[in-house]
Amino acid sequence: MRAKSATKTNPSGRSGGEKIITVNRRAYHEYFIEEEVEAGIQLTGTEIKSIRDGRLNIRDAFARAERGEMWLYGMHISPYGQAGTYFNHDPLRPRKLLLHRAQIAYMADKAEARGYSLIPLRLALRNGRAKIDIGIGKGKRDYDKRQSLAERDAKKQIEQALRQRD
Repeated sequence: MRAKSATKTNPSGRSGGEKIITVNRRAYHEYFIEEEVEAGIQLTGTEIKSIRDGRLNIRDAFARAERGEMWLYGMHISPYGQAGTYFNHDPLRPRKLLLHRAQIAYMADKAEARGYSLIPLRLALRNGRAKIDIGIGKGKRDYDKRQSLAERDAKKQIEQALRQRD
């Protein structure tokens, strides 16, 4: 007799839910994130296997609209160790983002505005598919970064004081 699995399955038989693979904390430090858009990524077989192993880096990545398509540059996905050299992928190749045409046009217009950038915020597996959340952000100045750090430190001190009081 087989043991029952601990994961829940939906009617199609696939396991559901979300598994966050990586978060770009640096983006929240360097940009004011005004909006977030979820996008799919066009990947090869060895890329998705490396992503499931958590072997990727989105810290230096950015998105750009070109000829009506959205592309992600600078995302490093390590080669999959179990695959041979012939089947493996280029770690830094540009990857196409899967979005609706209206979303691409909207994000391209926002990115052309002065000071705005398209930054990947997090990569997650949602219902077995790799999805990346792209943020439309405006760059912070140095004094903005110091102010954010000061606010965060003040919150920590307040929480510590409340915990000590109890």
